[in-house]
Amino acid sequence: MSKTIGILTSGGDCAGLNAAIRAVVFRADQLGWKVLGLETGTAGLFFTPPKVRHLKPEDFSGGVMRMGGTILGTTNNRNPFEYPMDDGSIKDRSGELIDAAKGLGIEALIGIGGDGSFEILTRLAKQGGINFVGIPKTIDNDVGLTDVSVGFDTAVAVATEALDRLQPTAASHDRVMILEVMGRDAGHIALNAGIAGGADVILIPEISYSIENIAKKINDVKAGGRNFVLMIISEAVKSPEGESREVVFHGGETRYGGIGHYLGPKIAEATGSETRVTVLGHVQRGGSPTYNDRLLASALGVKAADLVHEGKFGRMVAWKNREAVDVAIEDAIKDCHTVEPDGALVKTARALGISFGD
Repeated sequence: MSKTIGILTSGGDCAGLNAAIRAVVFRADQLGWKVLGLETGTAGLFFTPPKVRHLKPEDFSGGVMRMGGTILGTTNNRNPFEYPMDDGSIKDRSGELIDAAKGLGIEALIGIGGDGSFEILTRLAKQGGINFVGIPKTIDNDVGLTDVSVGFDTAVAVATEALDRLQPTAASHDRVMILEVMGRDAGHIALNAGIAGGADVILIPEISYSIENIAKKINDVKAGGRNFVLMIISEAVKSPEGESREVVFHGGETRYGGIGHYLGPKIAEATGSETRVTVLGHVQRGGSPTYNDRLLASALGVKAADLVHEGKFGRMVAWKNREAVDVAIEDAIKDCHTVEPDGALVKTARALGISFGD
């Protein structure tokens, strides 16, 4: 009888997840492993019977690889160690989850997630003696020890296209256009899209700024004869006074957001320019993955299945120096991979005349 791999997607969705699942299923089948897809991340294991599906290569013969999101579903608010119950209490349900996984005959678990998901899954693996391998995915690209994570390339492409679309309307109306993009802890999306999309100002959480410096850049651009300015801002950027801008959702959940609308009027007042703000939001997560995300997800998925077959656990697959490698997962999530203020891309942006407001 074939051995069984469990696979799940955890945390926020992004493009490329289905390509990663497909790659694991194809490679596992070649190696003689059965793959069970766990639905809705770890939360699917709390149902009786657990919400799982047997994944086979023939399930991916159509357009699944081209789809955004995840066919397995995901969750980012069901921490099994601090599980929110219907009565408002918090309960540690990790033991139930471990028992359910073992009851399914799962001998190895592949989790596709970010640093937060990996922290939880690694803790579960240690507690339950579960063999675990991680595949990094995050549009923020903040997982350590990998050059890039699944989903990042598509998010940057969407943000770049948004700048491309904002430019002609900005020029038509003599406006300063501000685009707010995602980036919970790191400014990689804003930095990469800002360079690719020809932004004049890029604001990221790693570099402090002032309204005065932004205003100077805008005035310099206009003095040079151009009638419009493009700005891109990471949602995690704080106000000049150091305050985070946050949005409270139903149930009390708090997320970053609103810095664009906060800065818009201030920039308009400082420059006298008509200013408009666009918040890209979850548009960055959806849509068909770019070819780069499909390639990356495929390479990392194959590598993850190989690690399981070789019995190498507690590892995260990573993309380094143009090849799939594996690293200790605890090392990968130890430090958040943020933008280096003196790194190559920041230097490139400055050489292009882009201002960081500093």
